[in-house]
Amino acid sequence: MAAKSVILLDVGGREVRLTSPDKVVFPEPGITKREVMEYYVAVSAPMLAVLKDRPTNLKRYPDGVDGEPFFAKRLPKGAPDFIETAKVTFPSGRTADTFCPTEPASIAWAANMGTLDFHPWPVRRPDTDHPDELRIDLDPQPGTDFADAVAVAGVLREVLTEAGLTGWPKTSGGRGLHVFAPIRPEWDFIQVRRAVISIARRVAARIPEKATVAWWKEERGERVFLDFNQAARDRTIASAWSVRGLPRATVSMPLSWDDLAGAEPDDFTLRTVPGLLAERGDAHAAMHTAERGGCGTALEWYEEDGLGEMPYPPEYPKMPGEPMRVQPSRARRPTSDNAP
Repeated sequence: MAAKSVILLDVGGREVRLTSPDKVVFPEPGITKREVMEYYVAVSAPMLAVLKDRPTNLKRYPDGVDGEPFFAKRLPKGAPDFIETAKVTFPSGRTADTFCPTEPASIAWAANMGTLDFHPWPVRRPDTDHPDELRIDLDPQPGTDFADAVAVAGVLREVLTEAGLTGWPKTSGGRGLHVFAPIRPEWDFIQVRRAVISIARRVAARIPEKATVAWWKEERGERVFLDFNQAARDRTIASAWSVRGLPRATVSMPLSWDDLAGAEPDDFTLRTVPGLLAERGDAHAAMHTAERGGCGTALEWYEEDGLGEMPYPPEYPKMPGEPMRVQPSRARRPTSDNAP
């Protein structure tokens, strides 16, 4: 059996191994593992600003994008000494020591482990119970597309401003959008999720024909779903600069609001983004030092609207005040007990 090819790279003064550099990760454009590593080294500065000190789940593709990926929520065994961790608590109450990037070499190491998507928690160590980002995922439903998500994002920006928050948009790497708002780490996951719910409800109320907060797919129609459950504990969103496990190697690209209207998600790929970064810089550079907002106004809205909780994801334990997790069509279905 031939020996596995190994290259030693200097990444920020650290020696990082690159194994199987010629392995094809994205068959359609012919992108190899070496190119993936080179990409993450090229964007390591702005990406580290996003990830530093955040517990980060790794979506790994050991057999390339045509293989079966898996999420690593615990640090894999055999990690080098410079790889650090942060302790997180899952909804079940169990804990884990999760990968926590602290330097460019840690991102490169994860890339060599087959990682494409980096999924950071919205917290930073040592306080991993109080988010410092309010995140909203705009998910176009069948019959809608990226342009619809952009239109909804414009209204979301207005509502965030009214709540005393500043939103920063990025492409998801697919058809959707993510909008992040820096917040002071003074509220727990339940409170931040409720703040997201109240903000999303206001958006949907203003443009009900375009946006929805309906948790059950059968009620969403051809609208953009504002996914409030991405704010729940242990739910994460692919970071800015992450390469998505999609055939064209698209990237979750940070954008300014001015650039958003004319953006085409397919233009941002592993092969184009390093050049765009060198040409334009990081559209979210100021986000990391900007004044942080609070959840107070959005939580006041939550109490005022009187609509209460929304369903949690199915893997969650039953949460206080949560409505029944039964899709409406099944809840209305006659049974032997309620049939006329």
